Amino acid sequence: MTQYSEAVRTAQAYYNSDDAENFYSRLWGGEDIHIGLYGSDSEAVVDASHRTVEHMCDLLGPALDGATVLDIGGGYGGSARYIAQHHNADVVSLNLSEVQNERARRKNAERGLDQRVSIVDGDFENIPFDEGHFDIVWSQDAMLHSGNRERVLDEVARVLKAGGTFIFTDPMQADDCPDGVLQPVLDRIQLETMGSPDFYTQALQQRGFTRREFEDHTGQIPRHYGGIHDTLVEREAELRDSAISNAYIANMKTGLLHWVDAGKAGHLAWGIMVFDKN
Repeated sequence: MTQYSEAVRTAQAYYNSDDAENFYSRLWGGEDIHIGLYGSDSEAVVDASHRTVEHMCDLLGPALDGATVLDIGGGYGGSARYIAQHHNADVVSLNLSEVQNERARRKNAERGLDQRVSIVDGDFENIPFDEGHFDIVWSQDAMLHSGNRERVLDEVARVLKAGGTFIFTDPMQADDCPDGVLQPVLDRIQLETMGSPDFYTQALQQRGFTRREFEDHTGQIPRHYGGIHDTLVEREAELRDSAISNAYIANMKTGLLHWVDAGKAGHLAWGIMVFDKN
């Protein structure tokens, strides 16, 4: 049996908790929990998150049609279902939270996608598939939860076919971020470091990838986390009635503002990165 790293176990325990499950499933509708591409400050997180998925698909273009796709850190499987349904692809959603995965399997069944979308319990530091198995590896806002991102990229390179594509988003520190300023954010996610655009570019180039694109949407970070904070405040009474603890809500409100402050200060980066395996 695979032994998860400490960082992965921490993330697993968090996303399996009743507090996290009730919070994320209610605010995002149980489809995904990813950062959105917002058209306005008032747009609903569900709509903005869905736009991110659509736009990432657009960036991949025809290569996505009929492809074999692996979504690492797939959450509730919403991206996997969208890809399967709209691009006739066979998709695996690899995710560490058994609680999220059970919801994902129910949604697959409800939509008749059981044969196109597989939900696999596991983590991206030890991907349970053979070398060169997938045409595309996809990830949204998940790799920050690894304490060993080099290992994650090794695994991505291993399971991706030559000529395949790795497309992902990840909340990152800015390349010029001063030392120490992100400690409140790191404390919130219980990690020591974050990736950066330069880190991912250099690490993937060392593994035989060519960077096709970094579509920079860093401005969405304070907009996203600020919107989640405001929505939480507006719906606080309702969420408390959903068995979310007072301590979780208080910590979430504080943590979200750390993301907002760091984003506005220019210490964070976020966008869509696309790399092709040589």
